[in-house]
Amino acid sequence: MLIRVIENVLHKLRTFADRAAFVGPTLARLTVGLVFIGTGWGKLHSIPDVTSFFTDLHIPAPGFHARLVAGTEFVGGLLVLVGLGTRLVSLPLAFTMVIAILTAKRPNIDGLTTLVGFEEWSYLVLFLWIALAGAGPLSLDALIRRVRRSQRGRDDQSTSSAGGKSGLGTAVTMSHS
Repeated sequence: MLIRVIENVLHKLRTFADRAAFVGPTLARLTVGLVFIGTGWGKLHSIPDVTSFFTDLHIPAPGFHARLVAGTEFVGGLLVLVGLGTRLVSLPLAFTMVIAILTAKRPNIDGLTTLVGFEEWSYLVLFLWIALAGAGPLSLDALIRRVRRSQRGRDDQSTSSAGGKSGLGTAVTMSHS
């Protein structure tokens, strides 16, 4: 009796977890998207200060890299926020966090605990997770995927209803004969 109750509760928890799975990628995207829109916007409006900071860090071509990082953070943050091209755009954002850790944070690293305690590390992990897992179902990436799938389904239906004897279906069939 008790085992059956536990199994029932576990089943309900698994069902709930499956239904709520969209929350993780959505919250991750919203969080880092909003943060990086803000940091990018701030850098875009203070390029001389960012260039000076990059100069102090001995980053080559500091003026160029200040603009590159500012643009990457702002545009990348916008794209991650709405979930468009998310897997791809997460990679340069992750790279900026690697560079931030290796330049600005390196003197403060005295062990693994310090490294993983940096907010840059947390952002790096989130960007890598988003790049691997994708934007999730509440994103423009997912919407585009659903629209493409729906169009493909309609194309398949129109080809099959025509009996595969006209249009592209005929050309493909004939070319393989």
